Amino acid sequence: MVTPPSRRSILSLYSTMLRTSRSFSSYNFREYFLRRTRETFRTLQNETDGTKIQSMYSDAVAELAVLRRSAAVNKMYGGWRLAVETSKP
Repeated sequence: MVTPPSRRSILSLYSTMLRTSRSFSSYNFREYFLRRTRETFRTLQNETDGTKIQSMYSDAVAELAVLRRSAAVNKMYGGWRLAVETSKP
């Protein structure tokens, strides 16, 4: 029988993915990955099957590695800010 990951490790992964998603310099990528991370963990939260939870957790860990590499590349070649990102004085 497969033991699902602990609640603490799931929450830690969730916060790490949110932090990494916020590190994108591009507004569109940043908002997309924040939304996608929240949706992924909402479905994980509602899951009751231990095997399915373990599988989803493993997928999220692999996705975090890709997310970190993508964020690093996006920081190097970020580009200019959009009108939505400008702060009002």
